Amino acid sequence: MAEVVYESRVKLERLGGPVRLATLPGESEPVTFGVHGAIAEHYGLDMSRIEPRATTIDYVVAAAGG
Repeated sequence: MAEVVYESRVKLERLGGPVRLATLPGESEPVTFGVHGAIAEHYGLDMSRIEPRATTIDYVVAAAGG
């Protein structure tokens, strides 16, 4: 079995509702995740009360396209 060469250390903090703050390796500032558009609509969220933010799936898609 191969030796582990990297272990990602990520800290997540829920700020309320769908908003989460992630501390990621290589980033000097935390990244804020949330919801927008069709995803917010799907969950019945009132976007007049929430600032639109990229979702975790947006980051996964961007990373996979890398």
